[in-house]
Amino acid sequence: MNWISNYVRPKINSLFSRREVPENLWTKCPECGTMLFHRELAANLNVCTSCDHHMAITPRDRFTGLFDGGIFVEVKVKEPIADPLHFRDQKKYPDRLRAAQKATGERDAMLVVEGEIGRTGVVVAAQDFAFMGGSMSMYVGNAIIAGAQRAIETKRPFVLFSAAGGARMQEGILGLMQMPRTTVAVQMLKEAGLPYVVVLTHPTTGGVTASYAMLGDVQIAEPNALIGFAGARVIEQTIREKLPEGFQRAEYLLDHGMLDRVTHRKNMRDELITILRMLTNLPPAIKGELPAPGVIAEAVVEPAVESKA
Repeated sequence: MNWISNYVRPKINSLFSRREVPENLWTKCPECGTMLFHRELAANLNVCTSCDHHMAITPRDRFTGLFDGGIFVEVKVKEPIADPLHFRDQKKYPDRLRAAQKATGERDAMLVVEGEIGRTGVVVAAQDFAFMGGSMSMYVGNAIIAGAQRAIETKRPFVLFSAAGGARMQEGILGLMQMPRTTVAVQMLKEAGLPYVVVLTHPTTGGVTASYAMLGDVQIAEPNALIGFAGARVIEQTIREKLPEGFQRAEYLLDHGMLDRVTHRKNMRDELITILRMLTNLPPAIKGELPAPGVIAEAVVEPAVESKA
């Protein structure tokens, strides 16, 4: 055995031929298994280019594609009491929060912003399922209330993108109390005569579905989104019957009158512009590219023609 040719040379070649390749360059579609290049996937708003499966998308990435010029401003949310129940399972609740904050880069599971969509002022909130399953916490309740109050203050419509598995168990009854709190916030919007539009994304379940996620003036859902209160298996065991095919999916709920629209993510911006302008008695939006907010073209004034009289 020649150790120089069999060991040393391959080792040297591997050192010089090694390339630093990021691990997140490719994403596998969970529906069809297609490997998607990250830039292509991001340009398509995290929708599979092969089977049209709608993957999870962060609130900030969603807002970048939604607002004019990708420009939006965050709405300040009141901080709740940290770890009110001193809850601990395998980890302490503060440790779980810090891990989720580090993984997502967000303060909690709800982000509230304001800006313009098709030159229509709007306040938008979105849940991040990657943050502890988008669970409804005191912070989430405070965020929805802050968004509703900001919408009333600026007289703007309020749009909410839901994605959650229910209330956060680490906050117990305090998490469940966000159901009536957010219901009151929605009622405040209705009393102010402002539109409240809900976009249900995959998945929207539990107490979120039983409160603010199903109280919109207009209910929209993304294709094939799972929407429901209890799980299908729990329902089957309770009623002792086999559920229909596609039960609790967006298309099934649309056919049975629980939704107004099922809209592709790439068409969501235009859909919201049309609905919001209609509900606020504004003229239809002008189609085509718009300048970024704050960029106003100078008006050209024709010089007055002097009278010869």
